[in-house]
Amino acid sequence: MPQTSHPVPTDLPSTLQAKICPRSQAGAAIARLPRPVVFTNGVFDILHRGHVSYLASARALGASLVVGLNSDASARSLGKGPERPLNPQDDRAAVLAALQSVDLVVLFEESTPLVLLAELRPDVYVKGGDYDIEGLAETALVRSWGGRSQALPFVEGRSTTSLVQRIRGTA
Repeated sequence: MPQTSHPVPTDLPSTLQAKICPRSQAGAAIARLPRPVVFTNGVFDILHRGHVSYLASARALGASLVVGLNSDASARSLGKGPERPLNPQDDRAAVLAALQSVDLVVLFEESTPLVLLAELRPDVYVKGGDYDIEGLAETALVRSWGGRSQALPFVEGRSTTSLVQRIRGTA
């Protein structure tokens, strides 16, 4: 997938706009953040308790937290269903930017954050415990420059998919 420039929504308070960073400016924005920089990524379609707990725990591992956010096209490529994401990327970015634990949000088009990770070179890469952190290409990449990767505990029963199923009455 080619990189696409995602303009920052202008209808947001300036405090939120400042946290949503166009990809072309992400390297410079990361350089201004306190270290160590922690990076995580995901779709974050309907923000829920599992997300909030996970992001707060990720932030506690460093001085700054950067969230790589799958664009709408990227999220659709992940096979979560034709109607997903339910919330468009600008809305998902705004909600993440409103969290105290999040310092920066950067959208990416690819199905994985590998290219974005290589551009930003964070100190720590974090994923939820539902991933095998040792088996991820992202882990090998981050370790190649001396960074580390860590899996955080997965909060059972707290997922957007299960929430959508409950809303639809299919769970």
